[in-house]
Amino acid sequence: MDYFGIYFQTLGIIIFLLTLLWLLSVAITNASIVDIFWGFGFVVAAACYYVFTDTQSIRKTLVMTLVSIWGLRLSVYLAWRNLGKGEDFRYQQFRQNYGPQRYWWFSFFQVFLLQGILLWIVSAPLLGAQLGESDPLGVWDFLGVVFWLIGFAFEAGGDFQLARFKANTANKGKVLRSGFWKYTRHPNYFGDSAVWWAYACFSIAHGSYYSVLGAVIMTALIIKVSGVSLLEKSLKQNKPEYNDYIQKTSTFIPWFPKK
Repeated sequence: MDYFGIYFQTLGIIIFLLTLLWLLSVAITNASIVDIFWGFGFVVAAACYYVFTDTQSIRKTLVMTLVSIWGLRLSVYLAWRNLGKGEDFRYQQFRQNYGPQRYWWFSFFQVFLLQGILLWIVSAPLLGAQLGESDPLGVWDFLGVVFWLIGFAFEAGGDFQLARFKANTANKGKVLRSGFWKYTRHPNYFGDSAVWWAYACFSIAHGSYYSVLGAVIMTALIIKVSGVSLLEKSLKQNKPEYNDYIQKTSTFIPWFPKK
């Protein structure tokens, strides 16, 4: 099967799974369960690419392993953080804007189908790294592993540090300034982006350059759409200390804090 055959067949599988998840969200009136699927969805995509491509190589196994670790960790973390706490405020706002009588079907297009298509487009490097003839690991693969290790450390480590900080009631309304959060205001988002540039490196190593667009789109989404930009607006309003934190700490790429 060629590149686009595998790519579009995987899209069908992703949409099928998200349709089932949408039906569940309608039953429990909670569209935010789609967020939990995000990381797992990439594991599904990578597994489809792994099965549908004919060759076997160390790179295929390496990419499948790294995506599984990253994606499952993210989904388990979001499930632990979100389940039992009701629908996220963003989806509650959408529900109010469109009306509860019609949001149940509108959410399929606005939330589930949209996220499925974005997930599928972004997953392109995972296919680019696994398609074609087997070849030995090289410099780009080494860079991919380095980027992945850095990204995973910042993302998982940042999530862990923030969860521990929030668990202490004495920190309510305060800003975390230690650990990874000392060097960037968004270590988890930086880590997520770095992980996707790792997958881009694996794709380049296999000669699939156009698949790198997935990492570009993911980084743009993180910085400009659903990540940094959206969260900063909320934090500026709700945490008085955050403006001082902005003055001293790098927005995205880790760097030493200003004195």
